[in-house]
This record gives sequence, structure tokens and C-alpha cells, in this order.
Amino acid sequence: MVLKKWATCRNIFLNCIKPKNSILGPKVHTSSSSYKQITSQRLSLSDVSHTGSPISLSDLSSSLVDLHVFTLKELKLITKNFSKSNYLGEGGFGPVYKGFIDDNLRPGLKAQPVAVKALDLDGTQGHMEWLAELIFLGQLKHPNLVNLIGYCYEDKHRLLVYEYMPEGNLENHLFGRCGPALPWLTRLKIAVGAAKGLAFLHEEEKPVIYRDLKTSNILLDQDYNAKLSDFGLATDGPEGEQTHVTTRVMGTEGYAAPEYIKTGHLTTMSDVFSFGVVLVELLTGRRSVDKKRHGKEKDLVEWARPLLKDPHKVEGILDPRLDGQFSMEGARKLAVLAYYCLSSNPKSRPTMSSVINTLEPLLDLRDIPIGPFVYIVPDQGEKRCDNVKKNGKELDLDQVTEEKKVEEIVDKRQKVRQQHQKVRRHRRRGKALRSRAVHSDTDLYRTLKSSLYSSRQ
Repeated sequence: MVLKKWATCRNIFLNCIKPKNSILGPKVHTSSSSYKQITSQRLSLSDVSHTGSPISLSDLSSSLVDLHVFTLKELKLITKNFSKSNYLGEGGFGPVYKGFIDDNLRPGLKAQPVAVKALDLDGTQGHMEWLAELIFLGQLKHPNLVNLIGYCYEDKHRLLVYEYMPEGNLENHLFGRCGPALPWLTRLKIAVGAAKGLAFLHEEEKPVIYRDLKTSNILLDQDYNAKLSDFGLATDGPEGEQTHVTTRVMGTEGYAAPEYIKTGHLTTMSDVFSFGVVLVELLTGRRSVDKKRHGKEKDLVEWARPLLKDPHKVEGILDPRLDGQFSMEGARKLAVLAYYCLSSNPKSRPTMSSVINTLEPLLDLRDIPIGPFVYIVPDQGEKRCDNVKKNGKELDLDQVTEEKKVEEIVDKRQKVRQQHQKVRRHRRRGKALRSRAVHSDTDLYRTLKSSLYSSRQ
């Protein structure tokens, strides 16, 4: 079943909140008693998501932790007028641009790089998704949630300003064709970070259901610490005697829990299922849905789940790019954990706190083979990155090409010398020795078209 994020609610919900600035519209006044009652605890999305809400954006700002209200002019300035050179990517909400805030932009705001996400007025999301991110990330602060710095609300423009995450998202690292594969311990570290972010949301006094966990929404900082982003589909969880909340089915194909698809009943266990899908992606290096594959392999969960519980079959489904550099004990335990997270019965899935207790000890396992470092120059026919990094510096493709040409010339000369040396050695050896096949690690892994790396950091 193809799931799509819900249709734009921009025009329906424009009156949900009223900004203080006269440019943006008149302020809606509220009595102090009614507002005090609402703000005695964390605001829920439902408190401001209907036209009868007594809360204005200016009142709402007092409940949002240290958020800056930017003008559109300021955001154009820091992103060079949303130039293509600052473009980072695009999601369901709209395009994302890199910006840089200097010390002169406004008092009290430190100089730092930021990511500016702008609502696409013709896209699939709208005002309500923008409001959801503002409500949740404006109040919830945790090391494994992306930090919301501020927002902009002018006329039809809806923008959000976040901390900049230099390593991008997990999806690009896990499935990208450029760069080395993610090492085993790095994958575990990312899984632990994402689990902690979910556990924090689920254990709030007012539980939050993230509802859109996937590799593209897990961002990574310079140390590969994972942070959950994109809260446009997040919603308040059940409270009191409620067992679930009922909503329209929204999310991303391949990640949504089966009971949610069938009934629209949403619980924190729905997030646990999505987390299980991400675990299998980390294990196998495969996407949750891959139309290019055949039969059951198109659906990762359908293909992998029966194999996860069999310790003898786990090694056969692991990402081949790991090149044997992983803990076999850790892989088997991770596979079992994923198996339970993907249970068709929500009550059989573990809580995210239990998931963390299972994951963290895996970081201490040391049964990881240490192989030699091997660098393999890609074939000319393979797709190359537009730029690469060397010694921490980004190099242009032309510069890299010139360096490779020099390296190839040196390699050819070395190979000629080695061939002459081998001829001399073979002349002195007996026939028996000639029949032996001796391969260096470099030659072997060049033949396999894979690579080795150290998995410990």
C-alpha cells in the first residue's frame, strides 16, 4: 500500500494562530486565567490546532524555549537569498538551505551555521505541519532531537531554522554510492541515539508519537550522533485510560506499522515498528522498499523478518559492504531485537527503554576482526561524487582527477618493476612453487570490489 503524507492544510488552518506583528495580522487577545490554565504544562498540538483556540502566536512564544522570531529579510540574508549554492535538499515540507548567522545579525544570537527549511506553497504539506514542528521542537529539548533555533511567519511564508547537521542524514550514508560504507560500531551508535530520542518522546508526561521515523529523518552531527528531525507528522499520544489515538493513515511506505495501516489506531508501539525497520536497514544495507528487487525482496520486512530469528542465517543477510568487519554476536542480538520490534502484535513489541537496554551493551562487544586498510580506486565506468574530501578539505572533481592521473602513472611504473622482479624470482623457484596462488589483501578485495576499514572509533 502506498502511503502519502496528508494533503495541504494551509488554507484551512490559517486562523489557528494569530501573530503579534501587525504585518502578519492582528493579535487575538486572551484572558490571563484561560492562558494560565493551558500553559501550566506542555502545550499539546490540539491546544492550538483548531480555529477556536484562545492562544495567539505571541502568547505561544512564551511556551517555546529560547526560540528566535526571524524576519524573512534576515533569512534571505543568511542564505544568500536562498541561492542554489546553499541548497541542501528537499523533503515533503519543502527545500532546505544552509545559512550562516554572524554576530551582527541580532544581539544574543551566537554566530553559527544553520539549516533553513522553507514551506513549499505548492507541496504536500502546509501550515499544520509547520505548526506541529513549532509546537513540539519549540518545547522539547533533548540531545537526540534536532535543535530548533527559531522560525519565520510572514504572510504565506512559513520557515523553520535549525542547527546545521554537517553529516547530513542516515539515508545518504547508508545507501549512497559515494564514500565508504558505515562501520559497524557507527551503525550501532546511530541506532542507540535514535532509540534515545524516541524513548524521550514516549516517556513524556504527555506522550508524543513521532509517526515518521525513517533513515532520511535521522540526522547526524560531526561525531555521528543521531538526532530526530522533521516533526511535521508528530502527534500527541494517548493519555489516561486511552489505549490509542485514531488518525488518518499517514507516513512513509515501508515504515508504517501494519495495525496502523489497517485501523488508523496509533500508539507508541507504531514508532517501535518503524524503528525495527530502520534496524533491519542498518543490518542489511537495503532500503525498506526497493522496487528494483524481485519477489519478496522488494519489501524488506517481508523478506528479512523470517531470517532474523535464525542465528545461522543472520550472517547471510548482513550488508556485504561491512566486509566481515562486525561483531557476529552483536549482529545476532541486533537481529533478534529487530525481529521483536517488527512483531505483528503491538503488545509483543518492546518499549524503547527496553530497546536501549539491549542496544547499549552491543557497543562494548569486541569480537570484531581487524583487517588491513585497503583503498580501491573506482572503475572509470562507476558513478563518481561531484566532490570528495581529503585531509578534511573538500576538493573539486577536476583536482581529484589530476591527482588520480599522477597516482595511476606511479602505479603503472611500480607494477612494471614488480613484474620484472617476479620474473626473476620465478626463474629461481621450482615448479612446485609456481602452482601456488598467492594473493595480497589489496588484490583480493579489488577482485571482490569491496573495501576494508577499521570499525572501531
